[in-house]
Amino acid sequence: MSSETVVVTGASTGIGAATVRELARQGFHVLAGVRREQDADALRAPGVEPVILDITRPAHVEELAARVAARPGALRALVNNAGVSVNAPVEALPLDEWRRLFEVNLFGHVAVTQALLPALLRHSGRVINISSVGGRIAMATYGPYAGTKFALEAVSDALRRELTPLGVRVVVVEPGGIRTRMADRGIATTTRLAEAMPPEHRDRYGRLVRAVVAQAAAHTANGTSAEDAARVIAKAVTAAKPRTRYTIGRDAALLTRLARILPDRLLDRVIAAGLRPHYPKTAN
Repeated sequence: MSSETVVVTGASTGIGAATVRELARQGFHVLAGVRREQDADALRAPGVEPVILDITRPAHVEELAARVAARPGALRALVNNAGVSVNAPVEALPLDEWRRLFEVNLFGHVAVTQALLPALLRHSGRVINISSVGGRIAMATYGPYAGTKFALEAVSDALRRELTPLGVRVVVVEPGGIRTRMADRGIATTTRLAEAMPPEHRDRYGRLVRAVVAQAAAHTANGTSAEDAARVIAKAVTAAKPRTRYTIGRDAALLTRLARILPDRLLDRVIAAGLRPHYPKTAN
């Protein structure tokens, strides 16, 4: 197994870093995509080769493909994990922020997948796309983020149907609340964007955004550990017959199940009831 390579993007912290360590522990050589040298230094270990990678920069993606081609042995899997998180009402998020989200959470993954598919096809590898429970259900203020994840799920479905006859498996992983710095950064970004909203948007959505931030913080504090999430992702990499989708966490399993069986308006009421306790006690 030591001659097999796995590429993990977004490996600086959280799920990505934990997945890198778990796969290295299992004997793979892991090319770990990070954006800063200090992140590379923190991650470097036996079986782990950090590479500077911004998936939105074509030159970085080309360099990654060249590094994969230069390595002996098979490319076992590509784990598309890089991502950014933002919560904001559809009306209130500037279009530049929408575009940034899609560049990282969708187009960057497509670019890396396209670049590494020749190697994956040669060795019957697999693509593991890290989506979210937000790829199956879009709650209030999750429109921008969920939009990128719904799109990633659609691309994954199409890719799976294109590549299965060619021997490459495509797997989607859907985490719920995970205790990571990405979750904390998403909450901080949401708060910053809310503070920058014009007065009419704050009047319409201010209490909603504060409730969502409070709910997200509670779910993160009680969420699954990055290490537990990494074990699920490693299973998607190594299983002889992987499922097409894995959820991570009881909240993800519950919400995806409800989204399948409940009518839209009943689901709306269930989601609203879950958010209600997190609203601020006084309106500002």
